[in-house]
Amino acid sequence: MLVLGIILLLIGLLAGIPILWTIGVVLAIVGAVLWIAEGSGARWGRRWY
Repeated sequence: MLVLGIILLLIGLLAGIPILWTIGVVLAIVGAVLWIAEGSGARWGRRWY
């Protein structure tokens, strides 16, 4: 998600499309937060099966 956000951010910046730039920023922030949460030991998924 982080990589997709950076790609959309660059495309929006170079093409001059503000909605792509905005979506790119949001995806980059969400991707960075999830990456940090995963690195700190957060477990996503079921507690039991």
